[in-house]
Amino acid sequence: MSDPVASRRQIVLSFAGALGLAGIAVPAASPASARAACPPLLQHSLRRLQDEQPLPLCPHAGKVLLVVNTASYCGFTGQFEGLEVLNARYAGRGLVVIGVPSNDFRQEDPDARKTAAVCFNTYGVKFPMATETRVRGEQAHPLFAELARVTGQPPAWNFNKYLVGRDGRAIAHFGSGVAPSNPRLVSAIESALAAR
Repeated sequence: MSDPVASRRQIVLSFAGALGLAGIAVPAASPASARAACPPLLQHSLRRLQDEQPLPLCPHAGKVLLVVNTASYCGFTGQFEGLEVLNARYAGRGLVVIGVPSNDFRQEDPDARKTAAVCFNTYGVKFPMATETRVRGEQAHPLFAELARVTGQPPAWNFNKYLVGRDGRAIAHFGSGVAPSNPRLVSAIESALAAR
């Protein structure tokens, strides 16, 4: 089944390209129209772990996101391996795993370099990782506040997983005990990737 929004977008891009080839100036999209194309849940930004540069979520609009609150010194830290397996297996089909370290459960190092070493060196993580972020309570980052509101499930511990569909809406929440290889999670990811 074809996606009518994607089809319209392709027609507009083709028409704009034809105008450009004909020497007709085509104005760039305004920031307001760019925000309108980005679902509300993705109109947030984190900071990248490796350099604290902005990590906006809007560029991932139209993809399936798996947002995970992580910690370096947790019994579930080994799940980084499985998350990277999911990332490698499904990135080409549109999955973006986003790791968000948090010390809300007192299991993250305050030194971002040590957190980065655990993620990138110890576990070989290649998916985007954010800087330490609050994920629950009144000071929760707006992304996590909205995920908790929509799913009814704030993070109860590290390595909670929120699946967000291509339309930018939260699909499901999976608790810490649900490993990245769990058939329920894998099936939900595959279904979300198949949706257009």
